Amino acid sequence: MAVDRLESLMKFHPFTRLNKLLENVTPGGGNTPFLLSVGEPQFEPPALVAEKVAEAAGTWGKYPLAAGNEAFRQAAKGWLDKRYDLPAGMLDPEQHVLPVAGTREALFHIALSVVPEYDGSGERPIVLMPNPFYHVYAGAAAAAGAEPYFLPARAESNFLPVIADIPPAILKRTVLAYLCSPSNPQGSMADLAYLKSWVELSRQHDFVLVSDECYAEIYLDAPPAGALAAARDLGGSVDKLLAFHSLSKRSSGAGLRSGFIAGDPRLIKRQIQLVNYGGVAQPYPILAAATALWRDEDHVIANRTKYQQNFALAQRILGPIFGDIRAGGGFFLWLDVGDGEQATVELWRKAAIKVLAGRLYGSAGRARR
Repeated sequence: MAVDRLESLMKFHPFTRLNKLLENVTPGGGNTPFLLSVGEPQFEPPALVAEKVAEAAGTWGKYPLAAGNEAFRQAAKGWLDKRYDLPAGMLDPEQHVLPVAGTREALFHIALSVVPEYDGSGERPIVLMPNPFYHVYAGAAAAAGAEPYFLPARAESNFLPVIADIPPAILKRTVLAYLCSPSNPQGSMADLAYLKSWVELSRQHDFVLVSDECYAEIYLDAPPAGALAAARDLGGSVDKLLAFHSLSKRSSGAGLRSGFIAGDPRLIKRQIQLVNYGGVAQPYPILAAATALWRDEDHVIANRTKYQQNFALAQRILGPIFGDIRAGGGFFLWLDVGDGEQATVELWRKAAIKVLAGRLYGSAGRARR
């Protein structure tokens, strides 16, 4: 069973697929390989990161608590309150906020803590996710013994899953749903009404809703809505809801491996238990830097401006070929090139440019870019 689950994880991994696609292709054009396939920030993190880590260097010798410290939780809670206009008493930093060693680990762990054990009889529990998708969603579902159920995210629905298309029989078996806005990789943004529909659906069918909002601070015009704002408008309860936020893109701090989750305190407690058994708690020097980053907006505005300038440049260069390529949020270019896999091979063979075909980011060939 363990081997089968490992194989299930790998079949959803887009970079494993990409490596196989290009394994016999030699990069050409006489160019130094240019890697555009990984969503890795290229801007420097703020100088305050190194300063705060150095200031807290005396705590490297301490085992950190999974729950972090009060300063971080207060900073994250304060940022959420301001960013999503939450009422003062909606979130308690002691119960509703948890630092995580990068949201990838937390997105994986949530399936392990939510999906019930499958005893081999009947149908497996279901985890919903958009298609195409961040590969961790499907890998987490497979590792937890659930069945991933892929919701098409097509252009006609602004690359967001259509709730009305989910069969009632599927919703009956659903225990967890992943939602991503701005979406990865298309950059589409869910509005508040759409998010409220998902919160209501999760309550109606008794499943956990995970809102992956790791690109929330990179946008072209208006800031995207958030699931906690949706919960605010529905009475303020965060039951069966978790929002995930990260410093990787917002603050160009991918190497910090720092983020947080906020929401249902029962789910927060289960995440703490998982970290205590087999996860990674945030070291205190990293927490010190992260706390400072969540309290500072100047570097976020400057970071966002750089991405907006890059999108404007890309639009000027590629617009005559592809039309309007600017997404509402995120930092990916999602281009309709026809056969994405063929384009991936040709770009690598002729110009040593590595990209990731949308089909490799999806399931059953339903992602067509």
